[in-house]
Amino acid sequence: QVQLVESGGGLVQPGGSLRLSCAASGSIFRLFAMGWYRQAPGKERELVTSITSGGSTNYTDSVKGRFTISRDNAKNTVYLQMNSLKPEDTAVYYCIADLISGEWYSGPSFRRNYWGQGTQVTVSS
Repeated sequence: QVQLVESGGGLVQPGGSLRLSCAASGSIFRLFAMGWYRQAPGKERELVTSITSGGSTNYTDSVKGRFTISRDNAKNTVYLQMNSLKPEDTAVYYCIADLISGEWYSGPSFRRNYWGQGTQVTVSS
């Protein structure tokens, strides 16, 4: 019922910038939060940043001051502005949405996380 569509990944040189977008579409009864995970080769998947529908944000220490998450609640869309990129930022970035799907007239589903397909971010000279 819900699909997350990601865009904006690519290849960039160290010190460069990228902007990721993730739009949630479908039957969304209530959206609680959206965010971004990433997984680099040979490393654990980590939560990079998240933002609630009310605007509260969290960042992992390694990206503080460089990455900025924002959202457009009306569009169910989250953005990740990535500046001063480093080679260690290279990873597949996954969008995540914490929500309850469904329509009010047919009954909502339970609360769960929905995942995007992932977009590759490569930082290399």
